Amino acid sequence: MVHPSLFLYLIVPVLLLRIPLYMVLERRHRAYEIRYREVIWADIGAAILVIPILQGADLIDSWVLIKPAIPASVMALPLACRFLLYLLLADLGHYWVHRLMHAPWLWRIHKWHHYPTYMYWLAGVRASLPQQVLVNAPYILAASLLGFSFVWLAVFISLKNMLQNDWMHLNVPWGNRWLEWIIVTPRYHHVHHSDKPEHYRANMASLLPIWDHLFGTYVDPETLTERPKFGIGERLPLVRLALGV
Repeated sequence: MVHPSLFLYLIVPVLLLRIPLYMVLERRHRAYEIRYREVIWADIGAAILVIPILQGADLIDSWVLIKPAIPASVMALPLACRFLLYLLLADLGHYWVHRLMHAPWLWRIHKWHHYPTYMYWLAGVRASLPQQVLVNAPYILAASLLGFSFVWLAVFISLKNMLQNDWMHLNVPWGNRWLEWIIVTPRYHHVHHSDKPEHYRANMASLLPIWDHLFGTYVDPETLTERPKFGIGERLPLVRLALGV
């Protein structure tokens, strides 16, 4: 579990410093019209609620996950090589966790994330407790490659996933086909949040789009005839959404 002082001194400054940058970017390069004043307080409330959810997910994962043994030959590799391998394996695991959460029997734990009917950097902050437990798992299981303590790993995962999540949901039209072979862009991920059934399981990658290309879930944003609309088409109590039930 992340110690509160580490969260305060390492994560909170990033939370605060990124806000003016995103606001400027979205003001100058807005992809969708949105009335920020009408949604910002609900999203701030969701962000505050997610903090104990993240803490609880870290605690649960530290109890239930067993770190696999890594062959000595792999651990002898330079740290930079092991870090790249870590990102590759963890991101692959994240892709499959995300894909499973869109299966009918696990969809309820992921609904909250798709609940907003708008798109901007804070709209993707929602993560139910079981969702976060599952998303953390591949990062923690692959962490044996690094040899870091769980506390510092939890800080890294929190920062990385937070900034990655902000980027994917940013209300900008950025992205093109060649770049989207390398990294998930905002327009690439926006397709995934579309309220059209044919996009429910599209563009599920979180960092590396190669997984969508390999496993048949890629949809080219340039083939869309109109900009997507968002939401799940139903209203549910906040408690059920946050608990994933």
